Amino acid sequence: MDRKNITKILAAVKNGSMTVPDAVKALQHFPYEDISFAKVDHHRHLRHGVPEVVFAEGKTEQQVVSISRALYKKSGSFLISKATKKIFDALKIKSAVFHPDSGMISVGGEKKKKGSILVLTAGTSDIPIAEEALVTASFLGSRVHMLYDVGVAGLHRLMDNSRQITEAHVLIVVAGMEGALPSVVGGITGNPIIAVPTSVGYGTSLGGLTALFAMLNSCVPGIAVMNIDNGFGAGCLAHKINIR
Repeated sequence: MDRKNITKILAAVKNGSMTVPDAVKALQHFPYEDISFAKVDHHRHLRHGVPEVVFAEGKTEQQVVSISRALYKKSGSFLISKATKKIFDALKIKSAVFHPDSGMISVGGEKKKKGSILVLTAGTSDIPIAEEALVTASFLGSRVHMLYDVGVAGLHRLMDNSRQITEAHVLIVVAGMEGALPSVVGGITGNPIIAVPTSVGYGTSLGGLTALFAMLNSCVPGIAVMNIDNGFGAGCLAHKINIR
């Protein structure tokens, strides 16, 4: 339940096209709905601009489906992260879209896109996390572009796209291995950068810790760093910056 839907309900009561009991029924699970194993937060979008998103990993298929349907019933949209094709098939919602590269499922989302977010990856193996950021920010209403496989092993690939980099309002830079790409990008643009370390890499990458430490210790000031593999968080932050 976002600001737009609540405004519609109140306007309908005001102009007489909706009765007060019907309005009460529409708002009866406001701000959350208790479905025993979960308390579905319909109020979250109104509070801070990002609706509750279903994190599928660790939940049963039926739990994910039930939470998602509860969100869909109230708002007509939802987003699921870390999902599978099996969960997508179980939803049985015609308007649902499965994004196989990121493992996300979306229904609805903002149709009018604003601003400009650019998502970059160091390598092709980082694309699943980058796609998670891209799908999230686009769902929330940001215009998102991608630039993949432009890591420091071939800087000419990055510099060939310098104009696109400098023109973006916000950049999400996704990298595993040694995690150097955000620092390099930060050296060629003053626009906000959100760095996302991934768990991609050989032994001493330590499941993404090496990339995380490198990004946290970047000599470029003002880089925001997400947790390992947290493309969703990067997409949310980038969107909030982008629409300001």
